[in-house]
Amino acid sequence: MGCEVSWFAALCDDDYEFLGVADPALQSSWEHCRNIALTAEQGGFDNILLPSGYAMGIDSVAFAAGMAPLLHRSQLLVAARMGEMWPPQLARQFATIDQMLGGRLTINIISSELPGQSWESAPRYRRTLEYMQVLRSLLGGEPVELHGEFIDIALDPPRLCPTVGGCPPLYFGGLSESARDVAARAADVFLMWPDTVAGTEKVLTDMRARAASYGRELRFGFRTHVIVRDTEAEARAAARRLLSKLDPQTGQQIIGRSLDTTSAGVARQTELRGESDDEGYAEENLWTGIGRARSGAGAAIVGDPDQVLAKLQAYQAVGMESFILSGYPHAAEADLFARYVLPKLDHGPLYQRAAG
Repeated sequence: MGCEVSWFAALCDDDYEFLGVADPALQSSWEHCRNIALTAEQGGFDNILLPSGYAMGIDSVAFAAGMAPLLHRSQLLVAARMGEMWPPQLARQFATIDQMLGGRLTINIISSELPGQSWESAPRYRRTLEYMQVLRSLLGGEPVELHGEFIDIALDPPRLCPTVGGCPPLYFGGLSESARDVAARAADVFLMWPDTVAGTEKVLTDMRARAASYGRELRFGFRTHVIVRDTEAEARAAARRLLSKLDPQTGQQIIGRSLDTTSAGVARQTELRGESDDEGYAEENLWTGIGRARSGAGAAIVGDPDQVLAKLQAYQAVGMESFILSGYPHAAEADLFARYVLPKLDHGPLYQRAAG
């Protein structure tokens, strides 16, 4: 059973040798993040996630346009926060980048509060759904007419759109009731942050049923960190080293600067840490220590190459088809995973499209 294996380009000031200790050499910049992306392509990863955050780092869409001519095989999974840009303009930007990539664009939809805003979850997700509907129509080369709660528009598609393969696939995640409903109605790939294998299976079972109620099917992706070394002892030591200089107050400040700190997904990551043993392991080879200084995906698969492979295969067995991985520092850990584990996986892009 094949899967998509992606790496994470740390665009949002999220790269460290020691978690929580700022290193100017690892701060998000065009040069540093370009190096991560090129390392991932050279290592054989199928896709590269470009995250988005207003306060931190650099812009995902602009970065994608800069990277597109430099990549020859990897896809780009470009994150965009709904509400930051008028959907027709965002559709044109995505269509242009897709053309530059030769049809290798994928899109990570983020439902987020905007800087200076504070919205309740339900209306924020209703806005996200309307944005997704407009993007799917325009990027599919279809006219859109939507007189909704947040968007009132009647518009033909732009000339430039992905005419072969239609709209690039939309990856989307969230554990709240509102988020799950949006995913069931409008996403192609439902993304999860780390959880136990049993916890993951429970969410996937629920999401399959929700999608079926709308006459749809979902595919599933798993966003996690990874620490792989020659032996399990070395991998666990690397995990301990990563946290060895973390000041707890600094960790809380890093978590607090994110825009998603009150989400149901973040709450589940906190709960998972609370369920872990004294070393931070929620179950075999699933370490939650990263969540002490990171909002969002807060756990890592830790072990030797065979253990990491077996853990990924356990998630595959319950329905995961895409893995979006990261590690600290990102370029170095991408190289380690590419050498130790990636050759043992049957992998390739989840979606194959061609540019029009």
